[in-house]
This record gives sequence, structure tokens and C-alpha cells, in this order.
Amino acid sequence: MAQAETSESKEDYNRLATKYAEKLHQAGMGFQQHAKDASVEDLFPLHNRSGLGVNREYERMGYTPVSDDLQNRADNLGVEFEHLGITLGTIIHNVDLKEVLAAEFVQFIRDTLLERKVIFFRDQNLSEDEQVAFGRRFGDLDVFPFGKSGVNPFILELRHGEKSPGAENGWHTDVTWMKKPSLGSIAQCVISPPVGGDTLFSDSHACYLGLPPGIQERLQMLCGVNDYRIFLMGRGSAKFSDDLTQEIKDEIPFGVNHPLLRTHPETGKTGLYLNGGFLRRDSLYDARTGETLPPDESREIVAFLLQQHAKPEYVCRFKWEAGSIAFWDNRAVQHYAASDYYPHERLLRRVTVSGDQPFYDPTSTP
Repeated sequence: MAQAETSESKEDYNRLATKYAEKLHQAGMGFQQHAKDASVEDLFPLHNRSGLGVNREYERMGYTPVSDDLQNRADNLGVEFEHLGITLGTIIHNVDLKEVLAAEFVQFIRDTLLERKVIFFRDQNLSEDEQVAFGRRFGDLDVFPFGKSGVNPFILELRHGEKSPGAENGWHTDVTWMKKPSLGSIAQCVISPPVGGDTLFSDSHACYLGLPPGIQERLQMLCGVNDYRIFLMGRGSAKFSDDLTQEIKDEIPFGVNHPLLRTHPETGKTGLYLNGGFLRRDSLYDARTGETLPPDESREIVAFLLQQHAKPEYVCRFKWEAGSIAFWDNRAVQHYAASDYYPHERLLRRVTVSGDQPFYDPTSTP
């Protein structure tokens, strides 16, 4: 008896579902007619605009992954592009970075970075000195003070394994605690885990374009204070002495101001710019007036912004292999190192290309 009642109940439900599916479809025809005349902006609700952000960024890229000029240069140089994301992330094939690269080729790599925001190479296996030399082709380098250096001091080792789980699994852009954060980072995989350990990259320009207009306007001229307190906390049972902590603070500026919106100094594009590990979440202020926001409002804005880069529409994902290299533009992307490979070992070597002081120019709208 119970089975028959269940069957009848299901039949009743399906009959009603069929009835109202047709009614709702007919009722929606008017909306669809209205949508034909609506702007692209109006097609996306304010609470769900990540698709619009990608569209707007792709639109100003000419609805093509790279410019015709860059593609022609790639063809002439005999290299091939493999694009991983709509607006970011490209593997450059048929390149040997051990070779002494001509100035033309170095400029091609830099221009590809500017268009694609993060680029990759396979099967390179550079020595520490070769990796540092490659990095120097794009500018001066910064030594990283809060991690283990390689034999070459400009190398930072990012080694994780059974006694040291991966800890970079949060969306971030590098070293915002510096007055002049890095232009970009160049990381090479030395040891890859058998599974997992990918790094994800998110488009900060598309991310900004996907924010509701009211939020975009609210963020103009808002700045915050960044510091490296997270590194002074130590890890696990490791604690630094008060004397050492104070010595570091005396030598390396502890607390620098950066805008939440950053104008890229080479492309002129606006991107969302913050690092949740370094930004003091109650420190936001208006750069025009110097007025500090109420702490609750400041924390609320930061909490909302920290959710944005994680939206999959903005993201490309790179699988590491030994000898793989990633070169990302810290002015244009955030990244996230998936910590899904424990207890396996993963070792990256990173060099950091020096950058300039972040700024926001509201008149820059390429």
C-alpha cells in the first residue's frame, strides 16, 4: 500500500511539475524578449557578475587570447602557445631557457606575460644560477628574508613534505608588506608530488571588472596597511625571540600603505589588489582625506574582497612537473598553491623580480 501511495505521489508531483514548467516558460517569454534589448551589464545580476568580469576583460583583449601581433611574433620565433584560461595562463612551448636568449626573445616573453598575466614553460631544469640569470633578464631581483635560501641567495626554496605540510593554500599576491612589492615571481619545480600540488592563478583585472559598480566606486582611493606579522609568528612550536623580532622590525619597515585597487604600470588596467595575510583588516582609510574607516566597516569590506579571486570563472590551474617553470605578474594575478599532496614531497625554487610602488589612477581606463 505504501509503495502505491508513493507511486501516486510521484505521479502527482511530475504532473504538477510539467504543468508549471510550461506556465513558467510562457511567463518568461516576455523577459526573454526584454533581454534581447538589454545591455550586457543588465543581463548579469549584481550578486553574480563573475561571468561579466571575464567577458569585460576578454572584450578588451579583442575576444582573442593574444593579440595578432603577439601571435605573429610567436609564429616567427617558432614557439607555440597553449592557453589554459580565457583571460590568463599560457604555456609557451619550443623554448630552451638554458640558451642565451636574444633581446627580441626576452621582450617577446615579457609581452606575453603582460597579455596573459601568467606564463609557463615545460622541461627546463635550470640550475639555481641559470634561474637567477633568467630572472635578471626582466629586472633587478629581491632576496626573500622570511624563507630558506638556496645556495644562490636570490633563490627561495619552497619545500614541503611529511614534516612540513604546504602552507601557501590561500589566495594571495606576493610580498605586499614591501613598499615596492615584486613585479613578478619565477618558480621552477624541482620535485613534484605523484598527485596534487597544482598552483591556481586568478585574474585580478577580471575580478575587479566583475565587482558591482557600487563596490567599484566605494573602493576608489581606499588604502590599507600591510605588514609581515604572519612571518614573525613562527610555525608550529617555533617562536622567535622578542629581540630578534624587534631587530627585524628596526631594519625592515613594518607597515606600508597600498591601495585596494592597483593600476598596472605597463598595461594601465585596474586590478583588485590585496593580500589577506598581510593586510591589516581594520586599517582601511580614504587616501583623499586620510579618514580611517570604522573598524567593522573596514573588516566587512576586506572580508568581501577576499572571496572574489576564488571564483572559478577567473581561475586557471597549472599542474607541476619536474622542470616546469611558472612566471606570474604579481600586479595582475593572485595565486593559490593547493595543499592536497601530503605527505608527499614538493619542492619549488623561486626568484623574485623587483617591482615598483603600487598606485591607483582613476583616469586610466584602457
